[in-house]
Amino acid sequence: MNKVLHLSASPRGPRSESRAIASTFLDTLREVSPRTPVDEYDLWDGTLPAFGPDAAAAKMAVFAGEEPRGAAAEAWQAAIGSFRRFDAADRYVFSVPMWNAGVPYILKQFIDVISQPGLVFGFDPAAGYRGLLRGKRAAVIYTSAVYGPERGPAFGADFQAPYLENWLRWAGVDDIRSIHFRPNLATADADTGRRLAHAEARDVAKLFLQ
Repeated sequence: MNKVLHLSASPRGPRSESRAIASTFLDTLREVSPRTPVDEYDLWDGTLPAFGPDAAAAKMAVFAGEEPRGAAAEAWQAAIGSFRRFDAADRYVFSVPMWNAGVPYILKQFIDVISQPGLVFGFDPAAGYRGLLRGKRAAVIYTSAVYGPERGPAFGADFQAPYLENWLRWAGVDDIRSIHFRPNLATADADTGRRLAHAEARDVAKLFLQ
């Protein structure tokens, strides 16, 4: 049976547009497959390890074929714990608001924590990187208050979707479905875009476990 992991990158709780669309998505999943386990991971809940000097030292030690020691070893174990929760799922749902044209720093932190050699990626000096995740599928819900794909550069740019989807593919997740609601604030008709985004979330969710 597929296991679903929802990773929420918004700190706005019930006021979050991305979380609201994710709720529609997950509610539909539960209607379609009531027995499918869903793990809700609020990246802001304080459990995500830091990625600082010790974690960086651990990563480079492992990259060099060495064993992390001391504080670096503790940081490595914390990274492995985060990765195991991620890897335990077969299907991922990301709810991702746009921050300064990119993703919230907490999501970047999560990616930095789990993107470790031998876990998310392998590396060969001649062939380069290879993603190690297999059989996974992702749905990503993108929101932005001002940016829209039909708007000019004065309304921002999109480093949000390219960054996250390039990382997913790099890690081995090629099956990606995206849902967009943007802009959701600086527009005269947010309600229409909102309805369309929620409708798309329902449609994508109905086929997500197949």
